[in-house]
Amino acid sequence: MIYLGGCGFGCFRNVIFPHDQRAAAGRAPVGYCLLGQNGMALSADAFHIHRLIDEAVLQQRLQHSRYTVDMHPPVRLVAIDMDGTLLPTLSQQVSARNARALRDAQKAGIVVAIATGRRSAYTIPLLEGLGLRADTPLITSNGAVTRTLGGELGSESIDRCHLPSRIARGLCGLLRPFGSIVFTFDRPGRGELALEDLEQAHGRIALWVEANRDAIEVIKPLEDALADGDDPIQGMVAGGIERMRAAEDALKASGWADACEAVRTEYPARDLSILDLLPRGVHKGWALERLAARLGVDRRETMAIGDNWNDVGMFEWAGQPVVMANAALELRTMAKTNGWKQAPSNDHDGVAMVLEAAIRKLFGEPAVVAG
Repeated sequence: MIYLGGCGFGCFRNVIFPHDQRAAAGRAPVGYCLLGQNGMALSADAFHIHRLIDEAVLQQRLQHSRYTVDMHPPVRLVAIDMDGTLLPTLSQQVSARNARALRDAQKAGIVVAIATGRRSAYTIPLLEGLGLRADTPLITSNGAVTRTLGGELGSESIDRCHLPSRIARGLCGLLRPFGSIVFTFDRPGRGELALEDLEQAHGRIALWVEANRDAIEVIKPLEDALADGDDPIQGMVAGGIERMRAAEDALKASGWADACEAVRTEYPARDLSILDLLPRGVHKGWALERLAARLGVDRRETMAIGDNWNDVGMFEWAGQPVVMANAALELRTMAKTNGWKQAPSNDHDGVAMVLEAAIRKLFGEPAVVAG
């Protein structure tokens, strides 16, 4: 495993072989190939040239990607949030139209990446059976882990960052009064999730507890799960919206403010908010930028689709941000102020409509989003 500098909290990477040449037709999008376990390429197009990307080249591409222009070229990479975006409000199943649009985008040569606050094991089952490529990138745990759909859990990831246990222990003491605290470890099976009060968590996030019961280990005090060297990839605090805003304020005012990243997600209809605790500087936008650099895709050719506050990092970096119509009014107002596009809601296959338009544009057809 090769050390990858950049986040300061023990990031690691595998290797990616991007396809850096377009097809002879000129407008055909670049394909891609992510390297899986044991160095086996998960997919490739024979007419493309494969080139090893080392860290120096990655950093150079990151620097060259930091600019914007008014005219958007066709999309070559799209990052799509799960809950409230790809998934309907009252369902854990991707709709037929959204699934078909994902497959069609991949067939057209667009790299489709899933970007979610969920951990990998809570994401992959929802994507299995959709007919997606095995090397579909998954940005999980709000950017802390990037791997492929076909990659084994617990194996080496494309990117993986850890929150040092020392910091995690300090956050326990600070945030325990505000709600249920959970830490996520990047390993399969029981102990992947550690918390100290199952009853409290069940009262606030009951569906999550039931869906993840086999991975949960109850440890009191929670600090005992955070021995030096056993670093989690992510922490979270769950509670009512006002309590989580207070928790975020408390964190910002504390001595731990510069030691971690806090990313808030809100679900007003349920008065539920999740405050994710990540290594400093790590968020979905950070992970998307690094993925794009590895694939040789410019930010202008990158689209990000989401509905919540944890998607803002992607919106700010991607050249073509798209906010769902079901997003909170405050976020939709921010989108309007920043000139970000808006898609139909998650319950009306908004993702599919956006992807269908992107595919039409790719082949020189009118790219109007229509139901």
